[in-house]
Amino acid sequence: MSKARVRIPAPLRAYASGASEVAVEASTVREALASLGRQHGGLIERVLEPSGSLRSFVNVFVGEDDVRALGGLDSALPEGAIVSIIPAVAGGAARLQAG
Repeated sequence: MSKARVRIPAPLRAYASGASEVAVEASTVREALASLGRQHGGLIERVLEPSGSLRSFVNVFVGEDDVRALGGLDSALPEGAIVSIIPAVAGGAARLQAG
């Protein structure tokens, strides 16, 4: 198992006792998220679907790489890895064209 850190985005910090980062020991991203869920109940349900897959509006990165482009949640974690949970950002006002 590797030691890794999971970075928690501001909207989810209330579920992590206000922590912006949590230390975990895990070999894969899935194990890191499971450890995070054991340490902070209620958080993982906002990241993963009940089936265990990533929610569509949540991105997870290992370093600068999106896990969806790696091996998914089964991506290996090197020692000292930084796992970042990034909620998708959408919306904004459409521009109206004067005509």
